Amino acid sequence: MELSHISHIRLANQQINGARFKTAREVVGWMGAMQAQDFNMVKWAVGVRLPGATINTVDDAFNSGDILRTHLLRPTWHLVASDDIRWMLHLTAPRIKTSLRSRHKELELTEAIVAKSNDAMVRALEDRHLTREELVGVLTGIRIPTDENRASHLLLRAELEGLICSGAGRDGKYTYALLDSRATSIGALHREEALALLARRYFLSHGPATLQDFAWWSGLSATDARNGLESIRCELVSETVGEDLFWFASSFAPPVLANDKAFLIPAFDEFIISYRSRNASMSEVNLPKAVSNNGIFRPVIVTNGQVSGLWKRTVKGNKVMMEMKLFRHHNKEELQWVAGAAESFGHFLEKEVILQ
Repeated sequence: MELSHISHIRLANQQINGARFKTAREVVGWMGAMQAQDFNMVKWAVGVRLPGATINTVDDAFNSGDILRTHLLRPTWHLVASDDIRWMLHLTAPRIKTSLRSRHKELELTEAIVAKSNDAMVRALEDRHLTREELVGVLTGIRIPTDENRASHLLLRAELEGLICSGAGRDGKYTYALLDSRATSIGALHREEALALLARRYFLSHGPATLQDFAWWSGLSATDARNGLESIRCELVSETVGEDLFWFASSFAPPVLANDKAFLIPAFDEFIISYRSRNASMSEVNLPKAVSNNGIFRPVIVTNGQVSGLWKRTVKGNKVMMEMKLFRHHNKEELQWVAGAAESFGHFLEKEVILQ
């Protein structure tokens, strides 16, 4: 295996090239979790893996609770299937809460304040979904300080405690709901089972990947990440490329290479962000163009399995203006692939594409 082959295999395993699932829930479940701080972009992250889907397909899955948006793993916003949220929180939340202690001390968010906040939010969300602004109003109404980003930390803690998660959209706004109303309660997995399951989800959907990639993506300690990998080692094969050891499914079959296709990959997509090293999918020269020094992952164009440019969209009425910034010369055929990828994005938004 050569380094350039890894990107092609990841395109297949991540369901970007040769997608085989039929629902948003299946896509998100296969991926384990999908980074989602840019909510509009993560909708396309699902859509690019679900041929024929529209933004309404993803919105319907989100509004019904098939897929949820909450803080997991590193932590940041992630999409997760409702069937997976409880065991994943049980596994990852304790480490996240520990990492927040010093910041909570600075903000004077004591456990008593957190408990009072949690209780107020649970009572406020009985039989209804509320926006962030409405929940912040509930907290200020009982004299809990919400300034200096305290509100974000209190909402985060309620998520990590398994009390709240994303609700249905309302008038274009994001809402919160009780987790009990959005995800059925299932028996907790033993820690070893959860580690194995998270490792399995990652390496099957994101492989080829290294142990260091998995530790980065999951937010687990190096020891837990290694234990998770070791527990499923019999299901994987490995290959050394350069100085790195990559793991992937033992049932691996060589994918159809994406040498005649282009894909528009959204900002913060798993194809780029879920690996500690990105050199399999883009050159060192292009990396700072796609990923800023302050951690902004821009929407990228992938041709022949490699990042070859950036894209930007501007929605105006029933049209979407598409601006492409290419890193290298693209021949006529490659430009046609890029145009086709833009048309797929337009279909997803149900809008006419205007290439600029």
